[in-house]
Amino acid sequence: MKFESILLPGIDDKRPLVIAGPCSAETEDQVMATARELARNGIKIFRAGVWKPRTKPGGFEGVGSPALKWLKKVKEETGMYVATEVATEKHVYEALKYGVDMMWLGARTVANPFAVQEIADTLRGVDIPVLIKNPVNPDLELWIGAIERLYNVGICRLGVIHRGFSTSDKTIYRNLPQWHIPIELKRRYPDLPVFCDPSHIGGKRQLIQTLSQQAMDLKYSGLIIESHCSPDEAWSDKDQQVTPASLKEILSSLVIRDRTQTTEDLSVLRDQIDQLDNELLQLLCKRMRVAREIGHYKLEHDMPILQTQRYDEILTDRAEQGEKMDMNGEFIKQVLEAIHAESVRQQMVVMERKKD
Repeated sequence: MKFESILLPGIDDKRPLVIAGPCSAETEDQVMATARELARNGIKIFRAGVWKPRTKPGGFEGVGSPALKWLKKVKEETGMYVATEVATEKHVYEALKYGVDMMWLGARTVANPFAVQEIADTLRGVDIPVLIKNPVNPDLELWIGAIERLYNVGICRLGVIHRGFSTSDKTIYRNLPQWHIPIELKRRYPDLPVFCDPSHIGGKRQLIQTLSQQAMDLKYSGLIIESHCSPDEAWSDKDQQVTPASLKEILSSLVIRDRTQTTEDLSVLRDQIDQLDNELLQLLCKRMRVAREIGHYKLEHDMPILQTQRYDEILTDRAEQGEKMDMNGEFIKQVLEAIHAESVRQQMVVMERKKD
């Protein structure tokens, strides 16, 4: 797949490309007040939710099509491009009728291939940029599937939005970043524009600057940030929205590192990483050999493969060791869980071969 880096005329690909505006278009006055201030601060693309999918009924679910008139007024008065989320065939038709310049698919929509295909079929033959949020759950192939469905109907001005992944665990984030997933997506499709949504990842306005800087350090193309003229009075997601003035401060604080030339010192350090990776692989190979020997022992003594008490002790002990060595305990657990899964697989292979 070949993607275009210039999503809209007159908007170059200089990082960061910023899309900003309120979570929801609430009133005409709120939309216009926010848009005017953002335009004065140099924002070129205005975003606002017109249809708001809520987890439960009863909350504010958006004004709907009437709010599209306000977005049209934003275009006419400020010269900004306007963008909104679409989730159905009707949404697409309505957005096109009112001249919306860019659309995005939300996390819940991307999780449903039927909905994505419906939107793709509706957009067949339409030349408009479309951004695709990651699905609610950490499923890279599902995310790629949504990209392919849009691409297959002729949409080449595509980008993705990393908004984090839902979790039932209590963390500082609303949605876990799981940076490795968009990094892998970028590895597979180097020319695909990737945007970070720090508002939804963080869920708190205090985290937006840090998350935005992390995204820039990972060479994301841009940011999509929720900005409201009076965020504390917002009708939805008030805690994660910032004023246009605060947004200006956040953007001015970002350090953009675009240098790609490798220095001699960095080459030396990368050589060390390559050497250490080889040593890690050799150690893992030895560990799996021991795991297979344990599998033989368990087979000979009619023991089950899984020894939960031993596994729990390893996870707890190694996580504590890792933290003492300046590593994150949760990271150590994730590594050990992956190693344990492969060890179990190796032992199962041993037992299956013995049966044969």
